[in-house]
Amino acid sequence: MGAGTQTVTVESRTITVRIDRPFDKVYEFLVDPANWNQWASGLGKNIRRSQDGWIADSVGGVARIQFTARNSFGVLDHTVLRASGQRVYVPMRLLENGSGCELLFTLFREPSISDAQFASDAAFVEQDLNGVKRLLEK
Repeated sequence: MGAGTQTVTVESRTITVRIDRPFDKVYEFLVDPANWNQWASGLGKNIRRSQDGWIADSVGGVARIQFTARNSFGVLDHTVLRASGQRVYVPMRLLENGSGCELLFTLFREPSISDAQFASDAAFVEQDLNGVKRLLEK
């Protein structure tokens, strides 16, 4: 699996948040896409199951989302198919860290994105990851 439909290597940034909750508890929450409405604002609004899988309302219209199947490795990758037809691959991992865990999200920079937009996208991802951290550490 690669970075969307890119044919060249692009800049990336991995954003990480430490969550002071057991890996198993965090994974069980994150592996269920129905829970993403509570924290993943960057993915879209109203994430819901449709006949064909998962969809969300996004800026450009309805986006389809394919989530990695439940696994024992903490892989939470997902692919977003935007209404425009653009496919965006999002690698996301949950790693054990003592009694807690680390959530890692890799953001790939699309070639047409400016430095300012890439920084803004990274800030939104960081905000979402901090949101799930606050939610799960309550």
